[in-house]
Amino acid sequence: MKKRILPVLCIIIAGSVFLSGYSKKTMQSEENVVAYADKYIDLHLHLDGAITPDIAKKLAEVQKIELPTDDDKELEKLLTVPEDCTNLNDFLKCFALPDSLMMTKEGLSEAVYLVAENIQSQGVIYAEIRFAPQLHTEKGMSQEDAVLAALEGLKRTDLKANLILCCMRGDGNEAANYETVELAKKYLVEDGGVTGIDIAGAEAIYPTSDYSELFAKAKEYGIPFTIHAGEADGAESVKYAIEYGAVRIGHGVRINEDKSVEELVKNKGIYLEMCPTSNRQTHAVKDMADYPLIDYLNNGIKVTLNTDDMAIEGTTLANEYRYMEKNFGLTPEQEKLMLANSIDAAFTSENVKNELRKELGFE
Repeated sequence: MKKRILPVLCIIIAGSVFLSGYSKKTMQSEENVVAYADKYIDLHLHLDGAITPDIAKKLAEVQKIELPTDDDKELEKLLTVPEDCTNLNDFLKCFALPDSLMMTKEGLSEAVYLVAENIQSQGVIYAEIRFAPQLHTEKGMSQEDAVLAALEGLKRTDLKANLILCCMRGDGNEAANYETVELAKKYLVEDGGVTGIDIAGAEAIYPTSDYSELFAKAKEYGIPFTIHAGEADGAESVKYAIEYGAVRIGHGVRINEDKSVEELVKNKGIYLEMCPTSNRQTHAVKDMADYPLIDYLNNGIKVTLNTDDMAIEGTTLANEYRYMEKNFGLTPEQEKLMLANSIDAAFTSENVKNELRKELGFE
């Protein structure tokens, strides 16, 4: 596991001790760091990126699958980003093992349930768990089987959560992507199931501009969607996503490469699903000293804070907040603003949004 250089950050809030990451941005002294958030909302969480070693072992046991190793440290290495990760494509290689544990209905259902329970134990009160049904068909499941299995797992948890179905960037999978959209239409609900779609994968190799017809179909069906953009590819990718009708952007960290796109995001009220540790590890941002999240907030852009692939990255949403507090001076007011943004951006019902506002003390 590639570990961040972790200074111990002690923040006395509800008697908790948190860990924070490293960046070259202005560091705050420990006694000056004040946290607001101890309850969290994760809008950008990949199921296969959230399979911790403990969850992997449970999935293997349930399905009678032999893991590549019995050694916990070696298993952790297989499930987390390597030391020599240089870009998003290298990062994506880490998904092979967790995906292999979710090729049956039982495995996929259990994975959704276990991930939901895990993040709830970490203070998450609402999450949108995204996965690509087409990546779970190697052992005979159909995409629809995969969706139904994930829905079954979701029903078993008390966490307020929904599913986002991911299409995938790539060659030769056009039919699979359209099938995913059709399944999203079939199972679309306001809350407690499938509430949106996305497209993920190698953005720089398969640009957003290639997927206009796919998202035109989703828009025709009235399916809410977010699009991974402005991560491995630049600001123009975000511009295309907004033109297609995306109301949220997965990452969007590179919109500052084109001020006109940054203003477009601001003026249209587009929500950014930002994920600092992920962006650092995939080198989506060249220098984390220049990480733009605070600048975006100050410019009036609707930022949300998320994990992306928490197990692969070795993080939690609490750690992401502590990281931003320690290294970038994130204030309680800004944390409250991002949580409010997350509620407003969520693909869920107004009833659930009001419940979340009440739980966070916004009403």
